[in-house]
Amino acid sequence: MQPQQQQYNQPMGIEQLHEFAINVVHMACSIVTMPVEIILRPQYGTRYFPIPVTFFSAILMILLPFLSGMATGITHMIPFSGPAMPPPGLFGLASLSSLYFFLVLLHGIRLYRRMIYMDLEQHSQYEGPALPFFRMIPGGRSFWLTRIVLEPVFVFVLASVLESISVIQSGLSFYLHIAALMLAMRNFIYWYRVWELIRSWMDVAAAGPIISKFANNKATEDDLAPIHLASLPKDLSPDMRQAAVSYIARVLGAFTTTKTEIKEEKQ
Repeated sequence: MQPQQQQYNQPMGIEQLHEFAINVVHMACSIVTMPVEIILRPQYGTRYFPIPVTFFSAILMILLPFLSGMATGITHMIPFSGPAMPPPGLFGLASLSSLYFFLVLLHGIRLYRRMIYMDLEQHSQYEGPALPFFRMIPGGRSFWLTRIVLEPVFVFVLASVLESISVIQSGLSFYLHIAALMLAMRNFIYWYRVWELIRSWMDVAAAGPIISKFANNKATEDDLAPIHLASLPKDLSPDMRQAAVSYIARVLGAFTTTKTEIKEEKQ
């Protein structure tokens, strides 16, 4: 336990800051997009939305209609602004909020059953299949293309069309536009984390031959440039050279191990 405590007490480095920033962006996008995702992915697993995301998303759906109504009221308090008129459109943020809590209740019953009978699902963090009509769109059979491009574009275009024909109000349309952009970013982060882990493994594998040349003092400046190393002095003792090589190898190995541990903790 002591080495682990010392590790947590160390100041945050570039890698930890990078992961922290990604987690913040991912959490914010998840909170905003949850009301949209429970419609796009109605078969999501029991652990797909973490408890903090569910909580803050519910708070968001409570506050948004209240803040929208308060902003409208303040606007009409301005002198010569005219009589208070409801914004054009049949459905607004209050309608979305009501729909959200109704769907959460229905999904809660489904998820509770899966939590009691755990053999009903194989992957609790799987978001479930896409809506069937996405398979009729070119590229709709690609999982990541659907998640990162097609679904956000669908939400964005649908919001614009429904606002233009006065089905939804401008406030709801604005929220859906923002949610579409955040949905694309959220799904891109999922893809990026997997790509980053695989890429780090490939980088370490590619660095192996360079480290071997570096240990034998045969590496040129062009060889060392991809891994940002400088050549050691020619008159350096063999023991010091071996110690330097061992340290660099440990650093590269620790970097990959840290990446793997971070991904496993998030899963």
